[in-house]
Amino acid sequence: MIRLGTLIAAIVFPFHGAWAETVEKVATYAVSGATGIELYRSIGERGPKLGTTRAIAHTTFDLKWTRHYDGSGGACRLAVQRPHLVITYTVPKAENLPASVQDRWKTFAAGVLRHEKVHGQTIKDMVAEIERFSLEMRVADDPKCSKFRQQLTERLSAISQAQRKQGRDFDRDEFAEGGNMQRLILGLVNGG
Repeated sequence: MIRLGTLIAAIVFPFHGAWAETVEKVATYAVSGATGIELYRSIGERGPKLGTTRAIAHTTFDLKWTRHYDGSGGACRLAVQRPHLVITYTVPKAENLPASVQDRWKTFAAGVLRHEKVHGQTIKDMVAEIERFSLEMRVADDPKCSKFRQQLTERLSAISQAQRKQGRDFDRDEFAEGGNMQRLILGLVNGG
């Protein structure tokens, strides 16, 4: 079934198709405990594995592109570009908690998801930046679009590295003393 918005976009942007198909999912992993510290220990045992350590939560994405290159006239450009983006937030989930820890858990869990959604926004911003520069890009004397693809790959790498650095900087600030994530953890564990 074609939605009206999709049909209008296809009519308005028949060649470039500069709109992202974005799906956001929340995946959970189970944690248990009767106190804040027990829940936090359970996160340490069951959280998503990143290398040799475990995280409280993690954001991943799968980005695929539909691209059609046009080298007619000797210069290469993108005739069609459509990103297909799936962002997955993996966060802890606890059920059947004692009343004494329920509110602290809700605050913690909501804060963790908010934190991960900032990572999701940087991913969406990265895709939008790729769309903008790609659609403006032209390479002269490139009817087979080989130079275009090489330059595109180099630019994509730079944009991807910048997005990763932005995520690392955000995490460093959030987990620093007095940072939002540190406050959330202390609120869960210590009750305040």
